[in-house]
Amino acid sequence: MSEYQYYEFQAIDRPLTEGDRQTLRGLSSRARITASSFVNTYEWGDFKGDPMNLMERWFDLHLYLANWGSRRLMMRLPKKLVDPQDVAPFLSEVNEVTMRITGDNLILDIDCGEFEAEDWDDGSGWLAALAPLRAELLGGDRRMLYILWLLAIEAEALPDDLPEPLPGLGPLSASLEALGNFLAINPDLIAAASERAAAPAAPPPEILQEIVAGLPEAEKIDLLIRLHDGDPHVGHTLRSWVRDRLPPGVTPALRTVGDLRARADALCLDREQETARRADAKRQAEKEAAEKARRARLDALAKRGDTVWREVDEEIERRNQAGYDRAAALLADLGSLAEEKGQTELFRRHLNGIRERHSRKGQLIVRLTGLDN
Repeated sequence: MSEYQYYEFQAIDRPLTEGDRQTLRGLSSRARITASSFVNTYEWGDFKGDPMNLMERWFDLHLYLANWGSRRLMMRLPKKLVDPQDVAPFLSEVNEVTMRITGDNLILDIDCGEFEAEDWDDGSGWLAALAPLRAELLGGDRRMLYILWLLAIEAEALPDDLPEPLPGLGPLSASLEALGNFLAINPDLIAAASERAAAPAAPPPEILQEIVAGLPEAEKIDLLIRLHDGDPHVGHTLRSWVRDRLPPGVTPALRTVGDLRARADALCLDREQETARRADAKRQAEKEAAEKARRARLDALAKRGDTVWREVDEEIERRNQAGYDRAAALLADLGSLAEEKGQTELFRRHLNGIRERHSRKGQLIVRLTGLDN
């Protein structure tokens, strides 16, 4: 396949109407279109629509993948839940991400150009893995933005003394891990950032009850009305309000870009050393197993006495490659036994006799080279 492109869009906050689907059908006769999605692949030609236009009109998520390495992720977010002023500091030096304001929404456009594609990937599983990021971001979890900020570290666009935007990245959700993999960010850098938690754990029930009970009456009424009207963001809003009202806790000092780089390098070195240690242990285990098998083989040969020499002759008389291989293996073991018993000269006489009797068998003679050294 010389060319492959995958396009997927998801509508989360508002399903597509029949009219929406008919309009989208005009962009592609082959696409799979439902009330919540638009999916199509191309092995020739290209998509007729403008993905950004589709995001502005209908969709909340978009993923694009091509077999030459291009990858793109777009996410539409209501400004009332995600303030562009809060997002901008994470992305000011991240060239791969642009933020577009359109009406009541902002759209994050993550376009990392081309990766070197190592394995075939049809793109079909990525958006399902990445979709939870939107709900996390709407609920006030800014760790997705932290991962995007790491792109600027990889590009060496940030000074070493710049502090991280959050106290940490951990613990990673499955969707955050998927984002790091999708963007091919150095896993050691993500691991270094994840060694500290981004925020306190969920509050205990008694504190949660106290916070909710203390919400202003107007906010409670607003939440209940939005819940009645089917607003899909009510839960996100409440969690954000609770997070903003949590009692102050002990916040660790922010690490710097230099700290994260150094820790990532250390983790890489640790991993390489552990890999080398495991490889050495495996080689040693294989060596011990081979020696154990060799010892058992030699002990069995010693018990058989001169019958082994007859077996060598029988294998040679087969006049084929397998017979020559087995004869040479038996002779090698007999040579080891002779050395252990101090009978090296006797072994050499036997071996020279075999060479003389079968001197015209060139393939055999090659196999016997070095057996009497």
